[in-house]
Amino acid sequence: MDVKSSFAAQTYAQARTAAAPKPGTAEGSGLGKFASNFTEALANHEATARAAMTGGADPHALVEALASSQLAVETVATVRDRVVEAYQEILRMPI
Repeated sequence: MDVKSSFAAQTYAQARTAAAPKPGTAEGSGLGKFASNFTEALANHEATARAAMTGGADPHALVEALASSQLAVETVATVRDRVVEAYQEILRMPI
């Protein structure tokens, strides 16, 4: 199976734009701002990683971007777990 990297990159870029939040929808709520900040941070980290792979950034910047994105993902996972836990507690409340 022959998969060209440019085709894979183009498909990935199309999927990212399809899954991107609509502009102006996340302005009102704190959770929406959190999600947009998370998306923006991951996009910046991805750009740094891409630049490091093509020789445009130093390895130290790549390591910093990877560590920062790992922290961001762990934070989002923790927030998600807390929200699910709170929802389950609400479901257990007697009527």
